[in-house]
Amino acid sequence: MDAGAGGQRRTVRDFITPGVQGISSSIARLTVEVNNFELRSTLISMVQQSQFGGSPMEDPNLHLLIFLEVCDTLKLNEVSTDAIRLRLFPFSLKDKAWAWLHSLPPDSIRTWDELTRALLTKFLPSSKTIILRNQITTFTQREDESLFETWERFTDLLQFCPHHGLQKWMIIQTFYNGVTQPVRSTINAVAGGTLMNKTEDEAYNLIEEITLSNFQWSTERG
Repeated sequence: MDAGAGGQRRTVRDFITPGVQGISSSIARLTVEVNNFELRSTLISMVQQSQFGGSPMEDPNLHLLIFLEVCDTLKLNEVSTDAIRLRLFPFSLKDKAWAWLHSLPPDSIRTWDELTRALLTKFLPSSKTIILRNQITTFTQREDESLFETWERFTDLLQFCPHHGLQKWMIIQTFYNGVTQPVRSTINAVAGGTLMNKTEDEAYNLIEEITLSNFQWSTERG
């Protein structure tokens, strides 16, 4: 016969029956000095409207961006942003991503930076980054694709892989080299010579202005 805490008798069945002992979250509970701190149900509902499941078609960077926008709507004195984000983030996950978070060692995540790094390492690994980066560096305009649609697709690739490591001038040159010759000639004409004679900020802003004008002209024509 074995006795547990307080001398209570425990049978063999008690030892093999699953219990909740030892179950804890992978995210450490940061200390909050405010006694009346709580996450309101409306805030939780807002987060749950854009849950991330971890499928290959989902963008973890975009999910983090949306999540932070929601978190920024809540500011409390004497409560750190990490405390709010770490408590709220599990509600933003589902399916594979939710299972992954709870598979991590207990209390292994103590800061928001640790959490984001772990998420991106899991759902945006280096192999996927290489593929996305190659899609950016080998970007070309598609047949029958407008200038606005081309720029929109290119910037979507940049957003999907924000850690591409390309400097601004390289981004401009990649897009410039990727468009068709007629489009390149149009860009140079608007630039008053050649786009390459502009500073990187001037060139980037000029491309955005031209693509926006192209979109507005196409809409009005339609």
